[in-house]
Amino acid sequence: MRKTQVIVVGAGPGGSSTAWHLAKLGIDVALLDRATFPRDKICAEYLSPQASRIIAAMGAMKQLEASGPAQLTGMRVRAPNGYEIHGSFIADHGYRAFHDRGIAVRRSILDAILVEQAQAAGATLVQRARVTDVIRDGSGRTCGVTILDSDGSTREMRAPLVIGADGLRSVVGRRLGLTRVSRIPRRIAFVAHFRNLPGVTEVGEMHVEKDGYVGIADVGNGLTTVALVVPARAARDAAVDPDAMLDEWLIGHPHLAARFAVAERVEPVRATGPFASYTKRAWARGAALVGDAADFFDPFTGEGVYSALRGGELLTPFAAEAATNAAGADRALAAYDRARHAEFHGKWRVERLIAATVAVPALINHAARALSRRKEMADVLVGVAGDFVPASQVLRVGYFARLLLFGV
Repeated sequence: MRKTQVIVVGAGPGGSSTAWHLAKLGIDVALLDRATFPRDKICAEYLSPQASRIIAAMGAMKQLEASGPAQLTGMRVRAPNGYEIHGSFIADHGYRAFHDRGIAVRRSILDAILVEQAQAAGATLVQRARVTDVIRDGSGRTCGVTILDSDGSTREMRAPLVIGADGLRSVVGRRLGLTRVSRIPRRIAFVAHFRNLPGVTEVGEMHVEKDGYVGIADVGNGLTTVALVVPARAARDAAVDPDAMLDEWLIGHPHLAARFAVAERVEPVRATGPFASYTKRAWARGAALVGDAADFFDPFTGEGVYSALRGGELLTPFAAEAATNAAGADRALAAYDRARHAEFHGKWRVERLIAATVAVPALINHAARALSRRKEMADVLVGVAGDFVPASQVLRVGYFARLLLFGV
C-alpha cells in the first residue's frame, strides 16, 4: 500500500494543472487515471484566450503550438431567426487576454502534453488505475482511495488529501455526497471530427436552433470538431445510433446541410451527458474537487478547460496547506471553496443566463437581433466567454437595458 501526500484522481486539464502546481511546491503527488495516455476525450476542444496564461506557466505552450492547433480570433453565433452575433477576441473594450486568440486542439494532444508537464515537475503518473471508492479513517476523514487495476486486482493508496479531478460523473464527488444533479438543463452532446468541411475559418461557430445547438471549430491538422447539444428528451433513442442522430440533425437544417453534404466524418459519433451537475461545496474532510468534478453546467460558453486549469492553480496553496498541516486542513479547504466561489460565481451567473436564453427561441432571437447591431456589446460578451473580460461587465443593469433596447 503506497502512501503519498496528495492523490489527484483524473489526469485531464484540472488534474494535471493541480498536480503540476503542487509538484512545483515540492509536494509528493500521485496523479491517477483509468486511461493510458495519449487518450481521446469527448469535448468541444476549445481553450479560451486566457487559458494560454496557465499553459505557458506550465511550460507547455511551445509543445502545444508545435502540435499544429487551430487559433481562433473570435466567435460567431447564429440564432434561429438567422441573425448573427460576431464577437472578436481582439476588441477595443479596455481588456486584453494573455493571448489574443483562442486555441482549438484535440484533447488527445492537449491532455498528453499537460500530463507530461506534470510528470516533469515531479508528479507520479499512475495509468490504468480506476478509482472505485474513497477510504475514510475512524473519524470519517478521507485518507485514500481504492483502485481497480487493469488485471482485475484491487489495492489501496493513502494520502492526507484526495483531490477529485475525475470529471462530470466524479467518483470522488459521488462517494463523498458532494455532487448533485440539476433538473435543468438536461442536455446530451454528440461529438465527432470531420474533414473537408467548407466555410471553416479562424472564427468558432455556434448555430442555435429550436431543437438544440451545434458548435463548429477547426482543431488543426485538417480536422474540424462538431459538437451537437440537444435536450435529453430529444436524444432518448440516440443511444441506439448516435451517428444517425448527428447526421440527421445536421442535414435537417438547410443552412448547414449543404456544408455537411460534402464533408467527411472520420470517426463514429460519441455521446456524453446529461449535463448540469453541481456541488454545494467542493470539499470534505480530507478531500477537494476541481474542474468538471466540482461543477459542470452547460457547454455553450466552452470555457470548461480554462476553468479546470484555473481551478487547479487556485486550489494549490490551499491543498498544500491541507496536505502538510493536519490541524489546519479543514480551514484551508474551506478557504479554497470561498476563493473558488469568488473567482467563478460571476461566470456561473452568466452561464445560466446564456443557457436560459439559448433554451428559449424568442430570447435568443431577440438577443441576436440586438447584438448584431452593437458589435461592441458582442465583443464584451465574447470576452467574458473568453475569460478575460470580467463577468460583471455583462451582469450590469446597463448592459441588459441596451440589450432590450436594441433588440426591439
